[in-house]
Amino acid sequence: MKIGIVGCAGRMGRMLVQEVLATEGVELSGGTERKGSDAVGRDLGELVGAGAAGVLVGTDPHELFRSSDAVIDFTAPAATVQHAALAADCRCVHVIGTTGLTAEQEQELRDAASRTAIIWAPNMSLGVNILLAAVEQVARALDPDYDIEIVEMHHRHKVDAPSGTALGLGRAAAKGRGVALDEVWCKARDGLTGARPRGEIGFATLRGGDVVGDHTVIFAAEGERVELTHKASSRTVFARGAVRAARWGHGKPPGLYSMRDVLGLE
Repeated sequence: MKIGIVGCAGRMGRMLVQEVLATEGVELSGGTERKGSDAVGRDLGELVGAGAAGVLVGTDPHELFRSSDAVIDFTAPAATVQHAALAADCRCVHVIGTTGLTAEQEQELRDAASRTAIIWAPNMSLGVNILLAAVEQVARALDPDYDIEIVEMHHRHKVDAPSGTALGLGRAAAKGRGVALDEVWCKARDGLTGARPRGEIGFATLRGGDVVGDHTVIFAAEGERVELTHKASSRTVFARGAVRAARWGHGKPPGLYSMRDVLGLE
């Protein structure tokens, strides 16, 4: 199975290249970067310190999608929706870990998924996706007397807040309660906010240092508190999950899938 990486010279891109090179049964088909990048023309294996792989960094995503069975994409929202259209044209599996998409961009992914298999998740970590399933179940079991708060922390360079994973956890909790997240969420509090409304799902965002990703979902009631936590200490967990998703998607019919599908949790 041939797997390509868009944005291959970034921190996550390099992790993905390393994971593909280390995985039996798959072949690194190529990687792309923006024109003008110092990585363009370099050997992908040498780029990540793994020795020559015989594949050079290019600048043409269309060629990459055309020559790959699957392409993994941890880039930026605008680029990701363009890549989704290429994946649909080339009938290539598209694995997306990009966060921060708008509602309109999410719809573009759904449109592209009518023609090819797209696996999109706010977090590719296998552990986080187990957490998502657990949060939904706990929210379903506990009534709104249990206040839900989601706390997340990431490195200082992260540009979107709350994180895509935090929002995914919020959606899981809202689904468990049978409500729409955007009708009950509170993304920030400041000043005299008044008492906390019953049924609200709150978010707290922390940024600093080199934190890869910490997420905690708190169910707080009178007399007790349930906390479900996941902490990532290496981006390797995201790369491992993305490669697993790419292999799972090979041969699947068109559709928009999630890591819960990949793990058999749906």
